Amino acid sequence: MGFLKKKNNIVLKSPPPSPQEKESEEKTALNSNLQENIQKIKETLGKSEDIIIREIRIGKDGSLKAAVVYTDGLSDAASLQNFILETLMLDIKGTSLENDLTPNPNIINTLKDFAMTVGEIKDLNNFDDLFSHLLSGDAILMLDGYTNGLIIGNKHWAERGVTEATAQSVVRGPREGFTENLRINTALVRRIIKDPNLWMESKVVGKRSKTNIAIMYIKGVADEGVVKELNSRLDKINIDGILESAYIEELIQDSQYSPFPTMYNSERPDVVSAALLQGRVAILVDGTPFVLMVPALFVQFFQSTEDYYQRAIMATLIRLLRYFSFLISLLFPAFYIAIITFHQETIPPSLLMSLAAQREKVPFPAFIEVMIMEIAFEILREAGLRMPRVVGAAMSIVGGFVIGTAAVEAGIISAAMVIVVSLTAISSFVAPLYDIAIAGRMLRFVFIALAAMFGFYGMTIGFIALILHLCSLRSFGVPFMSPLAPFNLSDQKDTIIRLPVWKMKTRPQGISKNKVRENYTPPKPSEKGKDE
Repeated sequence: MGFLKKKNNIVLKSPPPSPQEKESEEKTALNSNLQENIQKIKETLGKSEDIIIREIRIGKDGSLKAAVVYTDGLSDAASLQNFILETLMLDIKGTSLENDLTPNPNIINTLKDFAMTVGEIKDLNNFDDLFSHLLSGDAILMLDGYTNGLIIGNKHWAERGVTEATAQSVVRGPREGFTENLRINTALVRRIIKDPNLWMESKVVGKRSKTNIAIMYIKGVADEGVVKELNSRLDKINIDGILESAYIEELIQDSQYSPFPTMYNSERPDVVSAALLQGRVAILVDGTPFVLMVPALFVQFFQSTEDYYQRAIMATLIRLLRYFSFLISLLFPAFYIAIITFHQETIPPSLLMSLAAQREKVPFPAFIEVMIMEIAFEILREAGLRMPRVVGAAMSIVGGFVIGTAAVEAGIISAAMVIVVSLTAISSFVAPLYDIAIAGRMLRFVFIALAAMFGFYGMTIGFIALILHLCSLRSFGVPFMSPLAPFNLSDQKDTIIRLPVWKMKTRPQGISKNKVRENYTPPKPSEKGKDE
């Protein structure tokens, strides 16, 4: 499989350092003097008030000085009090363990094995790991006289709970959506796919944000070449911070300047799980509910998770409606301009007379009419998105109605043009994913310009160029237009139409190396009640 590798000298570093080079990098080791370590933490973090340093004494007669460091707001204060400080300072009093907490080489292992009652504990020996875990919410335990300490898993911060997905709502299907917590998101996927072959690889991206990223795929189903290429592209990212999965998408996608997205995103666990079962790879980013999936195909952007929760014939009709609506949003204004400006002979005489009567008082050509209305509707659409939800929808409806009616009465716009632009705007909302709708909105203006200059001939040339562009795109080595181009007959069961689930026995070719999906034969119609 031929992969297209992106080159960008600004945000990518090439080649990435080898594991041996990474291990050889020098890290600032902890000092054996506890006070010097505390001073180092204060100076590095600018004596920030949310960094809490609790100095304590443990062991027999308090002979051993220690310090617990944590970040207020990121650590669980109750757990820290009940399971760490109370254990070290009170619970071991009068026990045999108290005598063991005297300066000796094995004291770190003693604390880890007998005193710490939390689940996640790691060894610590340098300041780089200390600051990374401290600012992630973990607690740090340091001892006076030792150059090593303990990282105690104690993360806890305010977060949004699992709620209904808002960007991809359905009539029938699960209501839960991803949250901003990476671990909750991976748990939502694992709750659906209880397969030991569901593997997860973790990475940290961003020199300053140190954002956690998880790569999930089903071993033996996903293409190993795609997994390897994805890891290679992620390892080359060299940027200060990752604030949302869109950063990752823009840095690793194949086509930087195409209006069509070559990576799919969703905030629904069932959509991600279905993609994993097909052989795709999911990229989960901490801090965002939107999960990326690769490879992405053109037909995938017209498939909704609801298609598989209802009968196949209904899903097929709705899917055909989506394709038709996309063509309307892309070509309808350009088609109207072409027939009004160049091809009036294609219009029935009665309709032509009606259109001519409407345009008699309009001072602008059809091209200017369309541009005025399209820009006005785009402004209304964006204003409705940015305004408070309580008034956003009402403002869009009322604003569109008032502007359209006033423009017709003023003689600036014809009534037919309002119908054309309104139907085009409504059709753009039918697409299940917002990204593909944006691509249609951008290209609509290109077709409008071609129709205004060359009529149907310009539209034909533009459509051919669009098809050639789509066929040239790749998503991690997979043709973007597959299985339509190159055509694959066996994969047509779930592209433009959807056959019953029991007929989809194979996974899409080019995405997964494991072809067999299921081996199920539906029950035959019952013969009960027939005359013997």
